[in-house]
Amino acid sequence: MSEVAPPRILVVDDEPQIHRFLGPALEAAGYAPLRAMTMAEGLRLAAERAPALVLLDLGLPDGDGKLAIPRLRGFTAAPVVVLSARDQEGEKVAALDAGADDYVEKPFALGELLARIRAGLRRAGAAAQQPAATVVRAGPLEVDLGRRTARVAGGEPLKLTPREWDLLAALVRGGEGRVVTQRQLLTAVWGPAHVEDAQYLRVYVGHLRQKLGPAAGLIRTEPGVGYRFGDE
Repeated sequence: MSEVAPPRILVVDDEPQIHRFLGPALEAAGYAPLRAMTMAEGLRLAAERAPALVLLDLGLPDGDGKLAIPRLRGFTAAPVVVLSARDQEGEKVAALDAGADDYVEKPFALGELLARIRAGLRRAGAAAQQPAATVVRAGPLEVDLGRRTARVAGGEPLKLTPREWDLLAALVRGGEGRVVTQRQLLTAVWGPAHVEDAQYLRVYVGHLRQKLGPAAGLIRTEPGVGYRFGDE
């Protein structure tokens, strides 16, 4: 009986010490690391080796890492986790808006990075094996996207305004544990003309959390970036 090959994780980063650190750590966690030092090499390996997930640095010697994201999306559905410096908040937002699935700040803790990898692979596996869910459950919350209803702990449907429902639905559709940026939420709920109106978003998130009650913690703030939905 043949053994199942470990999932390949492509690390695109021009810092040799990152590869020296991550290579053994990924192998110990049961993954097969692939190493790329440039964007061109990363795109080539992604096309040739079909990694299960890509770890992508933004500061690469042959171009801005954000430019690789739409090119990756052209031929692979593998999750893209951005490795971002702490002082690049705007870069993180731009990368997520470009199609990245998540980000981890440099310097990062190995445990957090491995957790993000597991979450990304779990979401990708569920999406590949199942049709789009109409009922999503997370903690005490049940959201029925088809019927446009939400319940906490099996109670009566919550009385949400149309905007509150659209906001909750956008977070749920974004995927459990995945960052949805402020721009993405504002576009989905209020339209492209309101992408700079972050105050709308803060007010409605506050209202929505109040109505969710014991499930309010399922909407987690990523300061300056956006929000995550779920209890991961």
